[in-house]
Amino acid sequence: MKKSVTVSIDAEKLSALEMYLGQKNMKLSGELEKFSEQLYQKYVPSNVREFIELTAAKKPPKKMKSIAPAENENQSEQ
Repeated sequence: MKKSVTVSIDAEKLSALEMYLGQKNMKLSGELEKFSEQLYQKYVPSNVREFIELTAAKKPPKKMKSIAPAENENQSEQ
């Protein structure tokens, strides 16, 4: 599950940052995601990162909706 983080920045600085990132075909959200991953790699111990990866891999996939029984009955009658 992803969560959001709010960061405060001066409006003029934000505008300038978005403008110059745009000139390089980059987006602020993408750069912030990369930076947050760098922080995670730097400060979270590797054994904790491995544990998080293992527990994320063990989560069962979401169940797909099956066809409602009423629809099955209608199809078999035809």
